[in-house]
Parts: sequence; structure tokens; C-alpha cells
Amino acid sequence: MFTAILTIVLIVGSAALLSWPLGHYMAALFSGRFTRTDNLLIRVAGRTPDQDWKQYSVALLTFNALMFAFVFLLLTVQHRLPLNPDGQNAASLDLVFNTAASFTTNTNLQHYSGESTWSYLAQLGGLMWLQFVSAATGIAALAAVARGIGGQASMGNFFLDLQRATFCLLLPLAIIVALVLAMSGVPMTFEGAAHAITLEGVGQTIARGSVAAFVAIKQLGTNGGGFFGPNSTHPFENPTFWSNGFSMIAIIIVPMACVWMFGRIIGRMKHAGVIFAVMLAFLLLKIGGAVAFEAAPTHAFVHLPVMQTIGNLEGKELRLGATTGPLWAVLTTSTSNGSVAAMHDSLNPLTGLMPMVGMWLNATFGGVGVGMINMFLYVVVAVFIAGMMVGRTPEYLGHKVEGGEMRLAVLAVFSHALLTLGGTALFAATAWGQATLNNVGAHGFSEILYEFSSAAANNGSGFEGLGDNTVPWNIATGLVMLIGRYLPIVLPLAIVGSLIAKTRSAESAGTLSVEGGSFGIMLVITILIFGALTFFPAAALGPIAEHVTLMR
Repeated sequence: MFTAILTIVLIVGSAALLSWPLGHYMAALFSGRFTRTDNLLIRVAGRTPDQDWKQYSVALLTFNALMFAFVFLLLTVQHRLPLNPDGQNAASLDLVFNTAASFTTNTNLQHYSGESTWSYLAQLGGLMWLQFVSAATGIAALAAVARGIGGQASMGNFFLDLQRATFCLLLPLAIIVALVLAMSGVPMTFEGAAHAITLEGVGQTIARGSVAAFVAIKQLGTNGGGFFGPNSTHPFENPTFWSNGFSMIAIIIVPMACVWMFGRIIGRMKHAGVIFAVMLAFLLLKIGGAVAFEAAPTHAFVHLPVMQTIGNLEGKELRLGATTGPLWAVLTTSTSNGSVAAMHDSLNPLTGLMPMVGMWLNATFGGVGVGMINMFLYVVVAVFIAGMMVGRTPEYLGHKVEGGEMRLAVLAVFSHALLTLGGTALFAATAWGQATLNNVGAHGFSEILYEFSSAAANNGSGFEGLGDNTVPWNIATGLVMLIGRYLPIVLPLAIVGSLIAKTRSAESAGTLSVEGGSFGIMLVITILIFGALTFFPAAALGPIAEHVTLMR
């Protein structure tokens, strides 16, 4: 137990400490304090006039539509293009659609194994490029939201913010992480698969490629899509205990830093501290639950003469330790990362519930940029409810929050639940889902529920007992990913645009404070009511029912 606690403290504590200076740098970057850098970026991008929320949203959506179209075309014709030493063939159009939607939306849901499906050009020129610009899109949107909340007249320019996030933040960090991973043993080559003869005299083909570069931005941008099918359980993506720990820090550091960036841009660091504390509390609660639930041995060994004293080892990489599997599972789903270092389908039922909770809340640091935007929606709802409770016009940092803003916030929050539960209900009730299950009963339902939770939250991880590379799954999850990505970005931009248009009030002694413990408690209650309780019936039919059944 001491080792488990020490591992958790080192990973989460290191990321939290490093997020403070990184958040300071990000705030300076998006506040335009690096004049020379901005001038260089403006020369590349051309004229970058200030945009209101509508212009910013249109620019964001247009650029992302072009991203999707470019990568869709690239994946479709990969077999006719260079950098294909292993001779990968054309993929089906439904899989191409799903993959392009997945990486454009920062989800990285993978209904394929990368080493046997895509060429090096498709992986690097298409998917890895999207891992940069999709992550940069989320950070840019957060910068725009923060400027509006902070009282600035303009929300900035999307194309300038996109370049700042890509070239001045993600690219330098990715170079550092890629170098560390390469030194730890992660391959970085453009050569094709290696061919070897085993000790038994049998030929073996060993896939490899430019893995270090791909994995670096996969983690930093909360993308999660692996170069190999087994993702970070593969020794070529995650060879040692130290690369494992370093990768987990890379997963969470930028989402944590986004909170501090938000606080500095709006000029309210105490408010950011309350939000950070609420997020951290939820994160530690889920980590504690996952590690504790996974301490029980797998039910498959209950009636066998097998002694297990260190918990459930099914689906774990023993070289990485028993604790890091559930720890990674919580970190990757508290953010929108989605990479895996253990098979989530093999987790004990209540352990598997913890990643689902992370995706349902979708605001425990969350994806880069968008996690803080999702929390902003909960903040708006909490402020509105608190104002109604005391009989005052709800205000957030001097901005009057009225019915229009509340409707947009509730629409954004509940659209996530509708996409998750609606898709789950449809596929659980039809052959589209039932025919693809490897498990029946509560666990089979959990596999369907997890897949749509992952798609709607733009996470990308999965319960891998599901045969999801079918036309219905590829089209349905592709549409869910697209709606689940852009609706919760555009609606908060609209909320901020509405707030900017109103006269900002001076705060008084009667104004609701958002910088103390009382507001933190109110925020927690709001998240539990509007986030967690919405999904409780589905949880009861899935992982909770499975746990109760196994305990009989």
C-alpha cells in the first residue's frame, strides 16, 4: 500500500507542481506578451484581425472541417502514396470516416491496429498532425473564453491562437518528451518492420516506426491514439517503469496548466485555485477508488487454487506494477487522453466504473483547453443556482448570468448525456451492438456504455471485448464524436459573447464570491447532480450490476 500511495503522490504531485510554471507561460503566450513571436506568426498567417465569438467560432469550425477533409482524403489514398514500406492497403470508407472524425476531434478512438492498417505517411502526415492541431484548437478556444470572461473587448483571433498553441507550446514540449522516450528505448525510425528468427527457428515480423514522436504528442495533447494496437501496453510505446511514469505526467500536465492559464488571463488566481482544488479532489477520489477496487483478485480465480495477494493482475503489464494500471486508467479518462497501460475490459467491475465516471463528468481537468471549458459550464450553472437560492441576480465575475446563458449551459451539459445514453440504448437494444459483443449480461452492456461514453467525451479508450470495426459502430461513434466535440466548444463561446455584450457590474459585498470554500462546495454539488446522477441508472445496469452478481 505504501508503494501505491508513493507512486500516486509522485505522479500527480509532480504534474501539479510542473503545471504552475507552465500555466504562467501559457497565460503570457496567449496574452500577447511575446511580441516578436507573435509578429513572426502573423507574417506566416497573414492579417489576424480581432474576432467576436461568431467569427471565432466560424474560423474554428471551418479550419477543423478542412482538417477532416484533408485527412479523410489522405487515409483513403494511402496505398498510392509514399512512406508505405509495409505495403498497407486501402481501408474501408466507414473506417476512414471514423478515424478522420476521431483524430480531428481530439478523441483518437481506434477501431483498428495502427501497425497493420496505416502507412507511415498516414500516421505522421495525417494522424500525428491532427494530434497537434486538434489539441491546439481546444487550447485556443479556452484562451478566447478566458479573454471574454476577463473583460477584454475582443476574443482574439483563432488562427493566431492556433499557431501559438501549436508552435510555441505543444511542439517544444513534444520534442522534449520524444527525446526522453527515445532515450528510454522507444523506437524512432522510418524503416519498415524488422524480420527476425526466434530461438525456435521461426520467422517473426516486428512492427516498428516513428513511435517516439507519435507517442509524445499523443500524451501531451490528451490525444491517446497509439502507434500500435495495444497502445501504451506495448513495450515499444512504453518500455520501462520510468517511461510509464513520465508518460502519465505528460498526460495530465497541460490540462492542469490550463486551469492556471485561465486564472491568470481573467485575473482571478484564487478562483482558479478553487477550481483546481475541486478538480484535484475528484481526481484523487477516483484514483483512490480504482486502486482500492483493483486490490481484490479477479473473480475468475475465486474457485481456483491460486493465491493472489497483490490484487487483480489480469490485463496488466507486470513489468509496470499492479498500481499503475488503475492509476493510468483514471488519469487517461479524467483527461480526454484515452491511451491505456492496462486492458480496461479486464478491470474489476467497480474499478471499470471509475474511468466511466471520469468520462461522464468530463471536467476533472479534462482535455487540453476543453476540460476547463467544460468546468466553466458547471461554474455558470452553479452561479445561476446559487443566485436563485438567495434571491439575487446571478453574477459571475461582474457578468450577469441570465436565462439565455443558462439555457446554453444546460444544453451543452445535457447534450453529453444524450449522446452517451442515447447511443448506448440504441445499440444495446439492436443487433448493431448485440452482435458485436464478446460478453453477455451486465459486462456486455458496460462495453457498449463505455464505447459511447468514450466517443461523447472525446476520450478514445475502450473496453476491448467489443467488435467495433463495423459500419454501424464506425458511423455512429463518428457522428457522436463530431457533435460531442464542437457543440460544447461553440456554446460556451456563445455564452461568453452574450456576457461581453452586457454592461459589466461592479462587485459588491453582496456579490457571490467564487473564490472561497463555499463556492467550491456548491460547484461539487452541481457537478454531482447534473453530471454524476444523470448517469447513475446506466451505471446500475452495467458495472454495479456486474459487481453485485459476482459477489453472490
